[in-house]
Amino acid sequence: MKRLLAVLAIVALFGCQETPQQAKYVFYFIGDGMGLAQVAATEAYRADKEGEIGLQALNFTQFPVLGTITTYSASNIITCSSAAGTALATGTKTNNGMLGITPDSAALKAITYKIKEAGYKVGVSSTVTLDHATPGAFYANAVSRNDYYTIATQLPETGFDFFGGGGFLQPEGSEKDQTSVIKLIEEAGYTIAYGMDDFDTMKDSNKIVLLQDKGRDYLGSLPYAIDRQEGDMTHSDIIRAAVEFLDNEKGFFLMSESGLIDWACHSNDGKASILETLDLHQAVEVAIDFAVKHPKETLIIVTADHETGGMSLGWESQYVMHFDQLDEQTASKDKLRQSRDYKTAEMVRDINRRARIGWTTLAHTGIPVPVYAMGVNSHLFMGRMDNTDIPKKICEAMGISF
Repeated sequence: MKRLLAVLAIVALFGCQETPQQAKYVFYFIGDGMGLAQVAATEAYRADKEGEIGLQALNFTQFPVLGTITTYSASNIITCSSAAGTALATGTKTNNGMLGITPDSAALKAITYKIKEAGYKVGVSSTVTLDHATPGAFYANAVSRNDYYTIATQLPETGFDFFGGGGFLQPEGSEKDQTSVIKLIEEAGYTIAYGMDDFDTMKDSNKIVLLQDKGRDYLGSLPYAIDRQEGDMTHSDIIRAAVEFLDNEKGFFLMSESGLIDWACHSNDGKASILETLDLHQAVEVAIDFAVKHPKETLIIVTADHETGGMSLGWESQYVMHFDQLDEQTASKDKLRQSRDYKTAEMVRDINRRARIGWTTLAHTGIPVPVYAMGVNSHLFMGRMDNTDIPKKICEAMGISF
């Protein structure tokens, strides 16, 4: 309630403004694969944990502005993440499989570059690897989203101030015969912080890349929330570090992807998806805390690139949900597969069915996805839009020419 009142107070304050303001601090959260079903499932799960029937709202679903975006790519009604990421980063549609380029392979310029050129600090982060489609769309151009090394080598060339999250899928190229991306990043003047303790000692650096502690899988994605061990870096940790590092008088822009929602839904893993959406909720809370301190200058946007899995609250011909059945699951389906515990991994399918969580596909769907916004110029994100509209409206909100 306290947090909700703070948000409402900010809304009231914006309503009293006599002159238009420009957003000085912008948070752009992208829940990869997060459709309305994933949001509703998480809210229903929260209510069930309190012994209630209904939906216990997430912080971002209480934002005063709600919109929707269409997600189709230039080549199909169902987008892939690279085409969707390109649209959300550049304002231009491309074909599935392409990243940061037009269908005829012309390079596109992400808004991160325009914002950096306007004098703002810029950050890009993800809970999966930084060379993956969504984060990559905000700094790289590649004919194929699977050319991870080419994508990663463009990171140190950006001059952006902060990168954080997972590492790199092919740090030395697909044949492991290329110069290490880590070396290229350091040669470009970036400090690499391995874990939060390392970050605390290096946060006065000029430019920084925050990865997991070296004692963990620092080149991989962050662990799923359901698999998290004590000391593992979280999405909230990344946002706290980014805010501390980027905060300055001129302002900043931070794009942060919650990529593991998508991965969980590709595996039709309902509980992992719910806990990852809760993890996004907790990361957004850090941005809200910042907005409370800077109410006349902050804009927060939470959206998705597409829906994954065709998730539904309800399965077959029964009008019931049984979220308590999810209590039996203690690890993600992906982790169980990686550990070759295929029998337990198969049980996740049965747990979903007993909980009455339905799935229609292991891939993406073509339905529109939600946009939630609060703060300066948040009204721009109201109503029906296309995904290419979002970066254009961000620039408009910041007073930057698109």
